[in-house]
Amino acid sequence: MVLGFIGLFGGLALLIYLTMKGMNLLIVAPLSALFVTLLNGLPLFPQLAEEGAANFLTNYMTGFSGFIASWYLMFLTGAIFGKVMEDSGAAESISKWIVSKIGMKRAALAIIIACAVLTYGGVSLFVVAFSVYPMALSLFKEANLPRRFIPAALAFGSTTFTMTSAGSPEIQNWIPIEYLGTNAYAGWQVSLIVAVFMMIFGYWWLTKVIQKAVNNGETFIERETDHHEVREELPNPFLSLIPLVVVLVISFIFHDSLKQSALIIALTSGSIATYLINRKYFTNVGKAITDGTMGAIIAIANTSAVVGFGGVVKATEAFKQAVGFMTDIPGSPLIGGALAVAVIAGLTGSSSGGQAIALPLLAPHYLDMGVNADALHRTVAISSGSLDSLPSGGYVVTTIRSIAGETHKDAYPMFGALTVVVPLIGAILAVILFSIGL
Repeated sequence: MVLGFIGLFGGLALLIYLTMKGMNLLIVAPLSALFVTLLNGLPLFPQLAEEGAANFLTNYMTGFSGFIASWYLMFLTGAIFGKVMEDSGAAESISKWIVSKIGMKRAALAIIIACAVLTYGGVSLFVVAFSVYPMALSLFKEANLPRRFIPAALAFGSTTFTMTSAGSPEIQNWIPIEYLGTNAYAGWQVSLIVAVFMMIFGYWWLTKVIQKAVNNGETFIERETDHHEVREELPNPFLSLIPLVVVLVISFIFHDSLKQSALIIALTSGSIATYLINRKYFTNVGKAITDGTMGAIIAIANTSAVVGFGGVVKATEAFKQAVGFMTDIPGSPLIGGALAVAVIAGLTGSSSGGQAIALPLLAPHYLDMGVNADALHRTVAISSGSLDSLPSGGYVVTTIRSIAGETHKDAYPMFGALTVVVPLIGAILAVILFSIGL
């Protein structure tokens, strides 16, 4: 079993190391999964395993293909929406208007607020990144800020104080309901305090680091892949906001009945609205759709590669032992629950995965002990959004590599600070506040 644990955590370490080195995830993820497989004694192929038993090929490809089957159309419509907003000049128009109102130094705040509104409106985290990136690029260009901080701003607005807060329609806030019998507003008082803390502390940290980089002479550096054309005329910023409102409203209306499939309708409607409102401003709508499609394919392939790694990890005996150990941690059940969910989310690269694996084991045990279900709901929700953002996480790779075109070396330090460290502090704060009776 010791060898199994070395394989488990060694495989994750290898995945993180090679990802930080900039290697292609489509090679790195299966290679790391193979390391886990060999040290845990899993068969390589289904032909070498008993019928229905776990093996490297089946478990990796089930995770890989399952994610594509679930998310491809949402990635596609999200990427196309982002591109038509960019090509029509709508993103640039909104950006210039925001900069004129709140000042160039607050460009990051504008991105954070845009991401927060969309995330709390029910739009998928991946789709938010696709949708807001063109506006973020325009804002950072206008403000002449280093572009390597864009992924951190996108992620901070999406995955911290909004994703896991009370009332959020994101899946990370809804999974505990099934196991704990709570509702989406569980522990809202503590949730509000933690969310405000994460927002203020994270924004202060981000602006401090950006200012330090600017003082060191860093500026916005354009690339050949950027939209270079200098527009003489831009669409009206208020009309340009309509497609974003369309996405938000439609996803909200259909969220209960269609769940995440509502995003396909919402984002398609947003793209159509962008075209109808700003069609005379497009430079090449066909190319925008093609570029969006290619971007979606690259993004979902990278993310699926990491999900496949998680599929192999979950099949090992070492993983089951690790989950058992963490769910039996002595002391406050809130600490044990938070730690178990966070670590499993880190191993699988998924915040929702961390909850879905840990809660069926934790919930009955802790509820029998008389643990406050609302407190447990909010604590595990917040903690699930921490270690899921290690360098190898699917959302991390998609945002940094596929959407923003940055390297982990440049973009991840601040990204990790805001999406791992800040939520961990938030989870600790939540445990403390619940423990003193709030």
